[in-house]
Amino acid sequence: MSYLPDDILVKVDRMSMANSLEVRVPLLDHRVVEFMAQVNKEQKYTQFNSKILLRDVARRYLPREILDRPKQGFAIPLAGWLQKELKPMLHDVLEPARVQRRGLFNSDRITQMIAEHSVGKRDYSQQLWALLMLESWFEKEFGQQ
Repeated sequence: MSYLPDDILVKVDRMSMANSLEVRVPLLDHRVVEFMAQVNKEQKYTQFNSKILLRDVARRYLPREILDRPKQGFAIPLAGWLQKELKPMLHDVLEPARVQRRGLFNSDRITQMIAEHSVGKRDYSQQLWALLMLESWFEKEFGQQ
């Protein structure tokens, strides 16, 4: 009810327009939805298999390596960005003195996380991004403390 229209479809729409692509979502066509509403659930999925009819049709047209690969989301390359393009911002916004002044988090631990992430020892991209956004918001709303 919300993830598809408020997140995934919005991302696809914006990114396709930004790259001059025309994108369609054929499985959301009302005729497909109405047809599938009339199909027995056993023809749609089992405990271990999903999209049974779709996969049967796709086998006629797609190679096995496409059909059998795992799902891929629309994730951004955040880990790489924090190691390259956003690295200066990360070091600036989460530098130890600023973190200590805020007094919410252990600056030594954040420094360690940045170091380990930077060399690829561990992926802290989600945590570092959250900290980066939190500190950026604090500074915008309350100024540097």
